[in-house]
Amino acid sequence: MTPHLADTPVLQTKRLTLRAPRMDDYPAWEAFYTSARAQFIGGPGDTRDAWRAYGHIVGMWALCGCGAFVIADADDAPLGMTGPWVPPYYREKEIGWTIWSEVAEGQGIAFEAATAARRFAYDHLGWTTAVSYIDDGNDRSVALAERLGAWRDDDAWTPKEDAHTYRHPGPEALAADPATSPTSRKGPSDV
Repeated sequence: MTPHLADTPVLQTKRLTLRAPRMDDYPAWEAFYTSARAQFIGGPGDTRDAWRAYGHIVGMWALCGCGAFVIADADDAPLGMTGPWVPPYYREKEIGWTIWSEVAEGQGIAFEAATAARRFAYDHLGWTTAVSYIDDGNDRSVALAERLGAWRDDDAWTPKEDAHTYRHPGPEALAADPATSPTSRKGPSDV
């Protein structure tokens, strides 16, 4: 028997599949989480920390009905995660992202995946707003947030002192103004 997260949607983009996390994705997650690449999401940690964090990711789907999708390429290899993130201690709903390997950077993967995840949150979860919490020094994530049309909101709550809130345009703004649509933006390579 292969356990899975029943009812987890599968999103398709031009190049990617966004799907539920699976056990066979864990080695790629563990390699990421135990490396310096995880510095902006609570890592790096040891193998135990990586396992606990992965359980948190899977548990978000089971307990909240949404969570981080694994970003998979055409061969179904896991490249990272993105998606709606709603821990009970957050004051706002977040769209988060991570790219696990340097090999996947600079190809627009995080932009393509985060755009689809945000659209899912607006269209299927009924969100009317979203934020992204980004740590100081995470310049690649700031660039991606801005490419997605988000702006720094210094009046908003953040989950920790050394982070900033980036507020995304709402669904009406994205639909009403083609200039704010991520598909019309040209910007630096994303994470």
